[in-house]
Amino acid sequence: MPKQAVASPNAPKAIGPYSAALRVGQLLFVSGQVPFDPETGAMVEGDIGTMTRRVLQNIGALLDAAGLTHAHVVRTTVYLADMNDFAAMNDVYRTFFTEPYPARSTVQAARLPRDARVEIDVIASFDA
Repeated sequence: MPKQAVASPNAPKAIGPYSAALRVGQLLFVSGQVPFDPETGAMVEGDIGTMTRRVLQNIGALLDAAGLTHAHVVRTTVYLADMNDFAAMNDVYRTFFTEPYPARSTVQAARLPRDARVEIDVIASFDA
């Protein structure tokens, strides 16, 4: 199956040698997104809820560029710098997804890119 890179002007550009999102067959793999403002490239300021919202908006822009929505997401991984942020992250997360919710893992990471407090990656299905 051929691989097709997916990008969006409404999502931050990749900060390394990777694709922001990659379509392979009927799956879209969205690389971990941190709370960068796509217009400025700077980390958004605020609490974990504000940061989580920006991350999920960035993911939404990549999904949209591929012709998908958050409803097509089947798997997520959430990385938190501090697991004490779990409840506040979850409050925002639930506003982007509906039942049946995607499968998910949430882990605390020792350090995230650019010292972000949250990073999320997703897998979406064109069949979902």
